[in-house]
Amino acid sequence: MMRIIPAIDIIEGKCVRLSQGDYNKKTIYSSNPFEMAQRFEDHGIGFLHLVDLDGAKSSKIINYKILEQIALKTALNVDFGGGLKSIEDVKVAFESGASQVTLGSIAVSNPKIFIDLFEKYGVDKIILGADFLNNKIKTNGWLNDSGNDLMDFLEYHISKGIKYVIPTDISKDGMLKGPSTEIYKDILKSFKDVCLIASGGISSIEDLEELKEAGCEGAILGKAIYENKIRLKSLMNFIEQEC
Repeated sequence: MMRIIPAIDIIEGKCVRLSQGDYNKKTIYSSNPFEMAQRFEDHGIGFLHLVDLDGAKSSKIINYKILEQIALKTALNVDFGGGLKSIEDVKVAFESGASQVTLGSIAVSNPKIFIDLFEKYGVDKIILGADFLNNKIKTNGWLNDSGNDLMDFLEYHISKGIKYVIPTDISKDGMLKGPSTEIYKDILKSFKDVCLIASGGISSIEDLEELKEAGCEGAILGKAIYENKIRLKSLMNFIEQEC
């Protein structure tokens, strides 16, 4: 069974989507992320990918109060990412109700702390965020080029025991032109036991079927929902067929 994970990206308390990670290409879809999360839950969805884009650009977690509201007032299992650049940030995220956290920048800048975190909280709680462009890892809200090769980056952290990874192809994100399925297949072929959550470019139920067939553990989608390329009722049907 592949998890369906809608995304809510937050800037200044609003639900937004970017195109290819460009903060200047921002579309606001809702002024109330909590209401959006409720809509997902009402359609039988059990998971949410919540991204603090304000935090991703800054040096600390910012929108944890929205996380707290969603975690407290819905039954959604929330994966929270963006702005988690310290042990204290991760602590705040879990205390605010996150079921899992996605860490990317800290895995590049301080891999020892990253490893310490998933040893402390457990591999089921920590997700490695691998945001990439032209097979190079980007950090800090996709603003900085780390110079790390995607496969080398994954190999290092998987060898240390990481289980969940979200490789996001920035060139695909928000473009609604299909996911990077072939790259995901290469990753899954190289790392047999990894739980890969696809992210970026998903635009149809057919894309979800393709990712499921490829062996992805989950799929994150955002703009396809907000632009009505995939209706929530269709997602509900897809989930019901999976059960």
